[in-house]
Amino acid sequence: MFRTRALSSIPISARMSAAAVAAVLVLGGCSGSGEPEAEAAENVSSSASPSGSASASETATQTATPTPTPTAAYKPATAEGPAENVPLPVMPELAKEKSKEGLEAFAEYWFSLVNYGYETGDTSRVKELSSPECELCEAYYVAMEKGHAGEDWVQGGTLSIVALGTKFVETPEGRYQVILSIKSAPGNDRGPNGVIYREHTPSKDSFAQIMEATYVEGRWVVDLVEGI
Repeated sequence: MFRTRALSSIPISARMSAAAVAAVLVLGGCSGSGEPEAEAAENVSSSASPSGSASASETATQTATPTPTPTAAYKPATAEGPAENVPLPVMPELAKEKSKEGLEAFAEYWFSLVNYGYETGDTSRVKELSSPECELCEAYYVAMEKGHAGEDWVQGGTLSIVALGTKFVETPEGRYQVILSIKSAPGNDRGPNGVIYREHTPSKDSFAQIMEATYVEGRWVVDLVEGI
């Protein structure tokens, strides 16, 4: 059974093809700034006089807490330059579980890492959670290396996960399958000075993808991603 994803919420997006997997996670940037907070503390010190009598003096010391470092605002890629300050997705605890809900949560998290790599060119997180047997994953690594070579970058090209679901039945190979319905958005592979290497046409309708993953040593590992 498919679990529908609300398109009005922040989408986990990806762009995938038979040649390569490429995805962009579009997140709203947030910036944080904090005013210095001060906490007053009174330190009472006493000193003994030679005659043995004690006198006390109170000294009020104001200790300022460190000023929070402002969070740099996220900026999506534009025609002028690549994305900046892209937030690194955090794996939810549910995605670590060997369960139907855990596998679905992991699939969403994995695609968010694909999206992160698409915006930043950093595919290391995807590699950590993917098997060398995943051919589309290997193609994705190559595509991201080329797409972010030198001063090049990728703009747009998002694929929103419309729905996903799993029967959570183990295959003879020891894998579990997730079916995803995905819809793509337009995008461009860009370079400096307005250069466009490639334009990506959005899909009019959603299309289906299958993910197969194995639960190994307390975590999910992706073995296959392909169109169906």
